[in-house]
Amino acid sequence: MNSVQITEQKNTVTVNETTNTITVTEGIAATVQISTEGPQGPAISGVNFDISGKVNDAILYYHAASDTIKADNTTTKLTLVDGGNF
Repeated sequence: MNSVQITEQKNTVTVNETTNTITVTEGIAATVQISTEGPQGPAISGVNFDISGKVNDAILYYHAASDTIKADNTTTKLTLVDGGNF
């Protein structure tokens, strides 16, 4: 079990009886975000990945001959847009 305790003084009121003054000092608001990791999901099974030839802007594609999902220089954003084989 995780436990977090935060104590923050936001405002201070000071009364000076000699000068008959009241001073209110405002604190700075703070936001705290706490998160914990959830349980690990199931592992991917039955899928082979080959990203050994990855390049900038590579797009994942399925290569049937090797039954592999690949990312390499044969399919990139540029090859699809500039003279791509549609």
